[in-house]
Amino acid sequence: MSTCRQLDVKTDDHAPKKWSISLNDEVFKQFLSQGGPAVHGVFGDGSLFSPFLFGKFFDPSDAFPLWDFDSDALLSKLRSCGQSTVDWFQTDNDYVLKSEIPAALGENSVQIYTDNGKVVEISGQWKSQRESKTKDWRCGHWWEHGYVRRLELPDDADWRKLEAKLSSEKNLEIRIPKANLHSDTVQGKNGAAGCS
Repeated sequence: MSTCRQLDVKTDDHAPKKWSISLNDEVFKQFLSQGGPAVHGVFGDGSLFSPFLFGKFFDPSDAFPLWDFDSDALLSKLRSCGQSTVDWFQTDNDYVLKSEIPAALGENSVQIYTDNGKVVEISGQWKSQRESKTKDWRCGHWWEHGYVRRLELPDDADWRKLEAKLSSEKNLEIRIPKANLHSDTVQGKNGAAGCS
């Protein structure tokens, strides 16, 4: 039986130094080569959190203008190999992101934030943080403890009405209404992001 739960979308994240340490290509390759199954599950080919999701290295802590690109074009190589678990598109009324969340992340790890109405951030921990100089795992070498994907929101996205759900504890859907076209009686072609 499929379960579905709404995720809280947070707007009050007051960690000013989060994502301040950038992940680069060489550091990531070394980290991945030394990582076990959990690391490969979170950051492997086709994962939403992989720095190579878009065909070349892109630090997932940097905001990416996802909806400026066609998913078929950016993910064609991964899709031809059956490795993509991510899709995004827009309808007349909404911007939509769908992704399978790696099993290593567990059900309570996914958090959704909006950053000043300009960025949506999907993040969480995949590994508990032991004693550290920083109290917030996001302020250090974040990839050693967690994952992130930051996405620029289009100018007409109504970020205040962003909805996120997790179904079967692994299928994430984020739906952001378009501000100039949205009304309470109109839904996107695939319906609202509510759990049914």
